[in-house]
Amino acid sequence: MSQIELGWGAGPSAKYEQLAEQFRPLFHKIRAGAIDRELRRQLPVEEIGWLRQSGFTALRLPESAGGHGVTLPELINLLIELGEADSNLVQAIRGHLGFVENVLNSNSRSFRDAWLPRLSRGEIVGPAWSETGDVRQTAFSTRIQRSGDGWRLNGKKFYTTGSIFSDWIDIGLTDDNDKTVSVTVSRTAQGVTVLDDWNGFGQTLTASGTAIFDNVAIDQSDINREERFRYAPAFYQLIHLATLAGIGRAQSSEVAREVASRKRTYSNGNAPRAAQDAQILQVVGRLRGAAYSSSAIVLQAAEALQRAFEAEINGDEQQVLRSVAMAELEVSQSLNVVTDLLLNSSSTLFDALGASGTLKPLALDRFWRNVRTLSSHNPRIYKDRIVGDFAVNGTLPPEQWRIGVADSSENNDGSQ
Repeated sequence: MSQIELGWGAGPSAKYEQLAEQFRPLFHKIRAGAIDRELRRQLPVEEIGWLRQSGFTALRLPESAGGHGVTLPELINLLIELGEADSNLVQAIRGHLGFVENVLNSNSRSFRDAWLPRLSRGEIVGPAWSETGDVRQTAFSTRIQRSGDGWRLNGKKFYTTGSIFSDWIDIGLTDDNDKTVSVTVSRTAQGVTVLDDWNGFGQTLTASGTAIFDNVAIDQSDINREERFRYAPAFYQLIHLATLAGIGRAQSSEVAREVASRKRTYSNGNAPRAAQDAQILQVVGRLRGAAYSSSAIVLQAAEALQRAFEAEINGDEQQVLRSVAMAELEVSQSLNVVTDLLLNSSSTLFDALGASGTLKPLALDRFWRNVRTLSSHNPRIYKDRIVGDFAVNGTLPPEQWRIGVADSSENNDGSQ
């Protein structure tokens, strides 16, 4: 059935349905095992392989480079559908999708020539940028140092989401001149260790744990000194929002299915069956309304990212700066609305089912845990302030940002 026939509204383009039909049997297959994987804590290694084989991980590549040439709104809508099947998989490939975006925006022909063929073959790149502990905001503790004719990489990363499923790991680090650079190394290279030690209570199958780099050999050609693509903060955040929208669809469908099959009902209810009880139907309707609204908001924000990408490709610097700022603003305006809708609905869904809805085999608790976990990334408490500052003072959202211990000589806004 089409997205329209399912009541979720039209996709972002005339060709979306034709595009999505290629992947919906795969989404159905992934969704069939989602609860079992959750209950057994089985990492979706095989499922990531299915995405790779289907060409899903190369969606954004131009057709001339072996991809589908999809727009960002088309990608985001497909991620909502994948998130409906299993939200862990969207987050697990989030870093890879960002790396693809970086390749598409790169001004380095050699970098593009090296990576487009690998990506078109389905090779996956995982992230290793975030660090924990007393690390500075302005520098990484992970470093490369000269060793003979090459370099050696040493350091430790956390939140390396999906890297355990990847072929390559893209690493943010500091060079011997205290400059931020990145290198991409094989996950199986000597000295590389990726651990499945993520112990958060949500998104438990994303392998968002530790990567250790112990004296890893680095060639000069592996070092990338380019900045990240400029709409990266909005891009990464919007993938989280797409994941949330997918969760909204999944929980509304699962609860509706449970209500439809329920035979027991309360004597003080409104009908002999839950499926006929107006108050129960109201709860289910609100779940679906939250899912519909979230998807619509996310797809609207995706259009802003597409404008930023097109400005970057066209090379108009003033337009790039403005469109990137507007993309960040639109995503910031979306974030707390979508988050609040899903945090609320993932809790109130139990009102439609009673105590039996809390039984572990249903795994309905995973929705709240996953929403709460996703909502804790890139803290949402700052977004309303950023939006309000734009509305009142015309202040554009901040550019690329980092987490770590602030230098004692700096104020919170980075000024001296």
